[in-house]
Amino acid sequence: MGRGKIEIKKIENPTNRQVTYSKRRSGIMKKAKELTVLCDAQVSLIMFSSTGKFSEYCSPGSDTKAIFDRYQQATGINLWSAQYEKMQNTLKHLKEINHNLRKEIRQRTGEELDGMDIEELRGLEQNLDEAIKLVRHRKLKHSQEAHRSLLRDLDMKDEHPVYGFVDEDPSNYEGALALANGGSHVYAFRVQPSQPNLHGMGYGPHDLRLA
Repeated sequence: MGRGKIEIKKIENPTNRQVTYSKRRSGIMKKAKELTVLCDAQVSLIMFSSTGKFSEYCSPGSDTKAIFDRYQQATGINLWSAQYEKMQNTLKHLKEINHNLRKEIRQRTGEELDGMDIEELRGLEQNLDEAIKLVRHRKLKHSQEAHRSLLRDLDMKDEHPVYGFVDEDPSNYEGALALANGGSHVYAFRVQPSQPNLHGMGYGPHDLRLA
């Protein structure tokens, strides 16, 4: 018994549809190769599956572009004109954007203001005000971040002290309190080892005086 006819309609099951596509793609690729060899024909075959997978065959010794060029010559249809026109329109649009941006930059620096009317000048003034506000906001934010970073560094030094304020009299360690209270004493930094066991190893305190 021969094979029954298959009704040609879309296969609804995605798995069955993909399996059928894979089998028939291999078959049509084989036929294209046979046609090329048996008949010395130039064949170009391009396929996209429903999932977007690309498959291609082109006769040896040729390429897809060359075959498309022959197609255009034979039919008089320009396959690239629409794409070329679209690219030209995109390029023109980008040039206009670039021209307007350069003009706006020159106007913000005080150039080419003669041809502007009152509304345009007001709009330019508003844009400049907004730009100034943005710059001030960024500077303020940067200063606040730097201030918080400095406070964190000072907190870390307070938790791990290495240096201490001392009076001109090395024996008067309470003189450090006078600095906080506006005292007029001259102080010095005293470098003290932070590890107690270093005191017995000859690492004594050293004064760095500030005049």
